[in-house]
Amino acid sequence: MAPRDLIDIDRIFHEPAVADFPRGREILARYPNAERIEVPSHWNIPELHGNEGSVEDWVRIKRSTLVLGVKKGLAMRPNGRSAHFIAPSTSNGCAMACAYCYVPRRKGFSNPISLFVNVDAVCAAIARHAGKQGPLPESDQIDGQAWVYDLGENGDLSVDAMICDNVRDLVALFRGLPNAKGSFATKAVNRDLLAYDPQGRTRIRFSLMPARIARIVDVRTAPILERIAAIDDFLRAGYEVHVNFSPVILYEGWEADWAALFDAIDGTISEAAKAQLACEIIMLTHNDGLHAVNLGWHPKAEDLLWRPDIQETKRSEGGGENLRYRTGWKGRWLARFKALLAERMPYCRVRYAF
Repeated sequence: MAPRDLIDIDRIFHEPAVADFPRGREILARYPNAERIEVPSHWNIPELHGNEGSVEDWVRIKRSTLVLGVKKGLAMRPNGRSAHFIAPSTSNGCAMACAYCYVPRRKGFSNPISLFVNVDAVCAAIARHAGKQGPLPESDQIDGQAWVYDLGENGDLSVDAMICDNVRDLVALFRGLPNAKGSFATKAVNRDLLAYDPQGRTRIRFSLMPARIARIVDVRTAPILERIAAIDDFLRAGYEVHVNFSPVILYEGWEADWAALFDAIDGTISEAAKAQLACEIIMLTHNDGLHAVNLGWHPKAEDLLWRPDIQETKRSEGGGENLRYRTGWKGRWLARFKALLAERMPYCRVRYAF
């Protein structure tokens, strides 16, 4: 999907202090004709959050609306799964509309991109934290040499980079941190990032799933084959390139579809890409609140995502009630997935499976 098709901003909600920051002024100047609406907080905008709306409103708002704010909390959160730490987000929300995304569970409705304009403060906080860590004591499942900071927990940085230079600034930051790497997952292919010169200090993780399922649930994202084809380009540009098999959705015929995807990856990427490839495997987690939101705009996706016959309720680490595949069975399905991956792509190391 071309940038113009993904974002065409004509309305900006912004906190009062946004224009006090250089990045805020840059973004406002980039969209001089956009309507500007001052709001007390990026987090609570009744016009955007908590409404039901139609599918037309959902997609229109994703494309045309931008929210600008100032990041308040700058603490690092320990992770230990995909990364060692979750860095303060420079964005929240997304122009894409994946039906399984957890962010609408909290904000509701379409949740377009919110960008934080005090990126300098975020970068400084990461640098201070990394400086206190010292060297990584020993190799682990996350990385062999460096502390890894996840940068895109609540958005997609490849899309954020279409709007401003926050992502360029983050990549430049890690280029100068000898004991740390940045990491983010993406479902977009933004070739502007190829010029950011990461020098091996930023890990990009292309999220992949069978293409026919992605066409239903990965709404407004880059086609799966385009993501696969980009792996070598990003590797040559200096990124460490991994893949996320996420989410793994169970349905009749899922194993054949994933086998075909593994074969497509194996037949496309270079030996150099294979030599450094690792993956994360994340089984689908759903939520009854998100189910209700989706029924209002994309009920077809719920035929795949809402499977109470094979799901059970489980309290998340954050205290919410989520639906996951049933205990016992989930372990068996995950083992089958990993065996299939080992058969088709034996070089692909599994860093994390959940």
